[in-house]
Amino acid sequence: MKPSNPSIVFRRRHLILAAGLACAWAPALAQTTSNFPAKPVRLVVPFPAGGGTDTMARALADSLSKMWGQSVIVDNKAGAGTVVGNDFVSKSAPDGLTLLLNTSAVAIVPGLNPRLPYSAETGLAAVTTLGHAPNVAVVRPDSPIRSASDFLAQVRAQPGRFTYGSAGNGTSTHLAAELLKTTAKVFMVHVPYRGATPAMTDLMGGQIDVAFGTLPSVAPYLANGKLRALAVTSATRTALLPDVPTFAESGLAGYAAPVWYGIFVAGGTPAPLVQQLYQSIQRAADSEEFRKRIRAEGLTLTLDPPAAADALYRADIAKWKKVIHVQSIKAD
Repeated sequence: MKPSNPSIVFRRRHLILAAGLACAWAPALAQTTSNFPAKPVRLVVPFPAGGGTDTMARALADSLSKMWGQSVIVDNKAGAGTVVGNDFVSKSAPDGLTLLLNTSAVAIVPGLNPRLPYSAETGLAAVTTLGHAPNVAVVRPDSPIRSASDFLAQVRAQPGRFTYGSAGNGTSTHLAAELLKTTAKVFMVHVPYRGATPAMTDLMGGQIDVAFGTLPSVAPYLANGKLRALAVTSATRTALLPDVPTFAESGLAGYAAPVWYGIFVAGGTPAPLVQQLYQSIQRAADSEEFRKRIRAEGLTLTLDPPAAADALYRADIAKWKKVIHVQSIKAD
């Protein structure tokens, strides 16, 4: 009898082994998802305690804990522009018991740090985008810049004449302005600060011409009339500043640089478990305390499904890598 072809035998054995593994894995996954979570859940926040992202995470953790009947512990792991927290979650077990709540900084750091300790492509899996918020370009009330379209006209006419402040090199406020520069093909001088407050202080004192800030950081100054908003950096207006136009409306078609907040788990977490986490977060987001924190951060609640959240994450990695490279941006 003619011996069997070795390659056919190998393929048969490989298929049998794969089928056996699948059969063994399926009941385990079904048990995991039906009983999830059977242990306390860790929600990692890559920022210090007490900030807006931290308080949002605590509101979400409280809602999830009540819904699951299981402790959800907020763990602040700040450092390296959120890399410390991102890395911790990427190296956790892919069992859905370790979550990451980060801003769009998670999509910025791959461009700033090409030697990340985790893979930006495979280390994290997106569960949902909680919401979006704009950055805001602001000036002093007496500024000769009267509107966003006027601002664009003036910076085009006088390259290098205007200075703008941000919360620091590599922050979303900095990159929003640098994307504006590349989109509008204009040149402004960047003045980085260590946070929003000193930037707004110098703007009010006349040391810089314009500042880009997060909505929560500029809202008090807009409310008391110490600053005036020119435009928001999102693709659409925000309900919290309905009279403030977007830069796209003001003559910069295609420009959009919103901040978003998302939930991630370790790469390799089974898709059914990711979907179950998404559905749990959808229900948890109905809590009044969580929605209150979302509003306080100036976010529009979106709760995008995993596929859409993953697409946004990857698109932003590519977008910010390009801006960082073209503008030769370095982190502090």
